[in-house]
Amino acid sequence: MGEKRGIYRVLVGKPEGKRPLGRPRRRWEDNIMMDLQEVGCGGIDWIELAQDRDKWRALANAVINFLVPIKFGEFLD
Repeated sequence: MGEKRGIYRVLVGKPEGKRPLGRPRRRWEDNIMMDLQEVGCGGIDWIELAQDRDKWRALANAVINFLVPIKFGEFLD
């Protein structure tokens, strides 16, 4: 394997620069998984569910209807 090949540099090379301080940033996927767990749907395969638009839209509407009264009620107190 030649030293100039990209694969060799990835396997053997050392990364340059510094990593940012603090915890890793939250990914979009992490937010979806946390939201699904919050509403009690943490065990479903959301990636497969998102492939069917009608099912995904139904879940999203159910979650929105579930969360909106709670969050809106906080402002009324």
